[in-house]
Amino acid sequence: MRIAVMGAGAVGGYFGVKLAAAHDVFLIARGRHLEGMRRTGLAVQSFAGDLRAEPSRCTGDPAQVGQVDLILFCVKSYDTETSARALSPMIGERTLILSLQNGVDNADKLARLWGQEKTLAGVVYLGAQVTLPGVIKHSSGGRVVFGQLDGNATPTTEAIEQAFKAAAIPCEISRNVRRAQWQKLLWNAPFCALSCLTRATVKDIIESASLTQLAVDCMEEVRDAAQAAGLALDGALIEETLRFSKALGDFKPSMLQDLEARKPLEFEAFNGVVVNLQRQAGKKASTNQVFYAALKYLDEKIRTGRLLQ
Repeated sequence: MRIAVMGAGAVGGYFGVKLAAAHDVFLIARGRHLEGMRRTGLAVQSFAGDLRAEPSRCTGDPAQVGQVDLILFCVKSYDTETSARALSPMIGERTLILSLQNGVDNADKLARLWGQEKTLAGVVYLGAQVTLPGVIKHSSGGRVVFGQLDGNATPTTEAIEQAFKAAAIPCEISRNVRRAQWQKLLWNAPFCALSCLTRATVKDIIESASLTQLAVDCMEEVRDAAQAAGLALDGALIEETLRFSKALGDFKPSMLQDLEARKPLEFEAFNGVVVNLQRQAGKKASTNQVFYAALKYLDEKIRTGRLLQ
């Protein structure tokens, strides 16, 4: 299978390098990370064994790739619309696009541009980060749950499943991938926000009664927002999410990694969506509103180069 990874950062880079062991893969990135990839390739330093993609597979220009069978769309949520339009040189009649992004509405944005029949949504369970330009450290996980937006399972989804399995990537086709996205948001919304605002790891948050209560308050609002979007999330998922978090130890959520790297923050996708859906339902999401406003302030300072240590 001919595959392109749009956004070969921690998530896209890890899965792209894994897939390159069994498929014809091209890695698309930008900035200093791309410069490092062009010099020495993309290296994945993993507890399960190191991997590398050659510099010749790394580019910043989709036009150099040409048409592919599958695009893994892994850019940050705030770049979705711009990057989606840049896919054009890689899309043919049978090309599929699989969003492996955080948030609950990125695949819908892709579908509006390229069609629902070409678009799938995925949820990633992975601990990884870019430690140096051209270097990714993989610390845990590596599973993908994905499916079509309408809940069907077709030969196209099965072909992607086989492509992942050929590269030894654990995966699962879901007939309700939107629920999986919301369940991940149940974790992302509180833990990404709290880690940035307090500079705390997941372990720090879980061991603090006050921060844990804020996380629970945030998760209750995520459940309400999901309900407004037509999905019921069982209240037991909150306790399940807390138990899962206890096992993560000193893990730094992706948004804290971005903050420390002085990169823009995905607060719109994590907290803004909750605030907006609750507002549309005539309700308030007080905890998420505070998180959203504070993170927006930090994001503005990052974008203007005024964020201090």
